[in-house]
Amino acid sequence: MRCPMNARDRHFLFLQGPHGPFFNALGARLRETGAGVARIGFNAGDEAFWSGPGYTPFNSDYEIWPEFLAEFTAKHGITDVVCYGASRPIHKIARAQAADQNLTMHVFEEGYLRPYWVTYERDGANASSPLMNLSLRDMADALKGRTPNLTEAPDRWGDMREHMFWGAAYHFALFMGRKSYPGFRAHRTPDVRGEFWLHLRRFLSTPVRASMRSLATTRLRFGGYPYHLVLLQLAHDANFRDYGPFPNQKAFLETVFQGFSQGAPGHHHLVLKAHPLEDNREPLKPLINSLTRKLGLQGRVHFLTGGKLARVLDSASSATTVNSTSAEQVLWRGLPLKAFGQSVYNRPEFVSNQPLPEFFANPQTPDHKNYLTYRAFMLATSQVPGGFYAMRNRRKLLRQLPDLMLDPETPYARLQSTPNQDAAHQQHLRLL
Repeated sequence: MRCPMNARDRHFLFLQGPHGPFFNALGARLRETGAGVARIGFNAGDEAFWSGPGYTPFNSDYEIWPEFLAEFTAKHGITDVVCYGASRPIHKIARAQAADQNLTMHVFEEGYLRPYWVTYERDGANASSPLMNLSLRDMADALKGRTPNLTEAPDRWGDMREHMFWGAAYHFALFMGRKSYPGFRAHRTPDVRGEFWLHLRRFLSTPVRASMRSLATTRLRFGGYPYHLVLLQLAHDANFRDYGPFPNQKAFLETVFQGFSQGAPGHHHLVLKAHPLEDNREPLKPLINSLTRKLGLQGRVHFLTGGKLARVLDSASSATTVNSTSAEQVLWRGLPLKAFGQSVYNRPEFVSNQPLPEFFANPQTPDHKNYLTYRAFMLATSQVPGGFYAMRNRRKLLRQLPDLMLDPETPYARLQSTPNQDAAHQQHLRLL
């Protein structure tokens, strides 16, 4: 790894992060390097999970956010901006200003190859990722002479319970301190009170839902029929909303059901798997039941409310999604994939361009050799082992991130420019 710019010349501004203590801990590690660290909070949840110095509340109307941000970065000599998710309105404005002012934009996201990794990129993520501008040839060239790292993710999320717990705690703090931030507007619905109760209800109902999922998955695995899997996303997922062609889940499911009824053989089944954090803010089961009856698919449609994806994928004939990152596990297994939205994996070598009825009738398989090149490139660059929520997973991240963030090169440029024999780089490639 190249010598980083002097940390004392850097001043990091943190915006919104994952629920829980991760951003606070990362800020502390960066301060230990000698860098300056500041935080702008947008609600009481942000404030509750920031114990370090440099906190500034933004409690005004969002219309003045661009002006507020520009003045703050100039006044405090900000060199770097840190956020979680590139698509939130406040982060879109920050990214635009960072580009104009030549600031370094650090973007975190859930791992493209989750569950064992998180994504760390510069300037954007998902459909706005710099990865979108790299061809498979670029990736293959960068990996020449190296031993590809193709470690498979374990069949265990690792910190889902902690994710739900921190989500509930964050929204409780947000709700209790809402009067201190009168201008706060959530980037998704429902309102603050409704959001808190959704998180709390999901957390408390985990044991019951886990038992029901286990039973439904067992029935599916021993059903003896071919099935096609539909990977559902959260209704408020910014990637689903902003980088897909459907206004809501209903429009997506209507398209899938129509394609399945027109093209799938009569003995094939359709399995719809909800996101692990599905909170029913857009009720799915009544919609699925209605479409099943309308198209005469009784007995051939199954709905799984979460559960381990690997167990379901192992026997699937194909998978369909808008742009869920779970599709990476589909491609890892070499299964046919139909994806409707923009995503880093939506490439002609991987994703079928067949009309949906034709896809369900005779799905095309992806180019697995090229997918392994793509996967190895991501594991060597943007995918960092660890997680945001469980303490053991945060420790893994915090060991690695300060050096990555202080490096003047992006993860992709670093791989493309670093000599193969560089021992420090080879150490970075190894999973902890």
